[in-house]
Amino acid sequence: MFSETIELRGHIIDSLILPKVLDQILTHGGNFKITEVQIGRKRADQSFARIEVSAETGEALDELILRLRQQGAEVLERANADVAPAPADGVFPPEFYVTTNQQTFVRFDGKEIEVTPAIINSAIAVDRKKGDARAVKFFDVKKGDEIVVGHQGIRVVPVQRATTHTDPFQFINNIVDAEEPKSAIIREIAEELRRAHSAGGKIAVVGGPAIVRTGAGGHLVRLIEGGCIDRLFAGNAFAAYDVERALFGTSLGLSPDVAIARGGHENHLRAINTIREVGGIAAAVREKILTSGIMHACVQHDVDIVLIGAIGDEGPLPGVTTDVIECEKILRDKLRDVTHVMLLATLRYSLALGAFLANNVKTVCVDIDPPAVERAVERQPLQSIGLVTDVEPFLRELDDCLSGSKVSQ
Repeated sequence: MFSETIELRGHIIDSLILPKVLDQILTHGGNFKITEVQIGRKRADQSFARIEVSAETGEALDELILRLRQQGAEVLERANADVAPAPADGVFPPEFYVTTNQQTFVRFDGKEIEVTPAIINSAIAVDRKKGDARAVKFFDVKKGDEIVVGHQGIRVVPVQRATTHTDPFQFINNIVDAEEPKSAIIREIAEELRRAHSAGGKIAVVGGPAIVRTGAGGHLVRLIEGGCIDRLFAGNAFAAYDVERALFGTSLGLSPDVAIARGGHENHLRAINTIREVGGIAAAVREKILTSGIMHACVQHDVDIVLIGAIGDEGPLPGVTTDVIECEKILRDKLRDVTHVMLLATLRYSLALGAFLANNVKTVCVDIDPPAVERAVERQPLQSIGLVTDVEPFLRELDDCLSGSKVSQ
């Protein structure tokens, strides 16, 4: 048997770190012996555990220790990280370390350097002269870049539960099912948005077309007008439906007010053509062609609009980024300062943006499909709330909770 000793520190009991570590050991065929444990007596007290981990082979032990490090475990011996040069542009060396979205540090010359940004499924490139470490995707890497390999010299700091107050984002069961009452949690979310703006946080919305098609657009407009939203991420369809609703009263040819809308699907294409003709959404607002809707409110209230393209988009509208690599670069940049994000009725973009969220970003996911909510919040288990409901009643009630108070003031 091959063995190594690990240590856990912090709120490892109430944050479920200790049971997760023990579960990982047993699930992957290892054994453990807890040689020391100290449990905090008060809520604010931290706990400590020293565990001897063993496995049948050295390779199995190395793989197991790597998994445990991603849960916040530290090996007893504090060694420096190993690096290897990238063999070619866009290629990592073998055995490169794969990041999580947890806060991560690498050790060089006895000093720890924080890896930024904290995003998943990346490698770590280090610049010893500058003394920095950054998470990089394949397209970021140039031949000769020093890339961290193995798991030695890596320390991961997982998010732990708050000890000073009850935080609705840190419920053990963080998904509110369709049959459960939601008013109390929506009021908590509204209060969190107020606190975020008071502290200088940045709130983003990731919106799906259902916001427009269910008639919830007006509620989102009022949240924007009230200063609740700093950045909007959406696809081409979301913006096109919103513009169509503003110009023709329909979205994809359908109207919430009449059974058969005049113009039908033609309205969708005519709306896109109108925006393309004038040169973009902002230009349409300036020239008073676009005088209402979500896009209009964003332009009027300086909300940053980030539109992402997809195969099959009509148009697309000017300002939609269609290059996949360029989209990744924009998302990484635009999400860097976001502290809170609401994922509203769009599984595709919720999962895409989730890959770029740091583990301390508080996340609210709203979708009518339970599996969609589960997938969207699983990466942020201690910083997320999932609500299984239609997006229209959620936004209506959130708007009611925040009405009468300009949160940005």
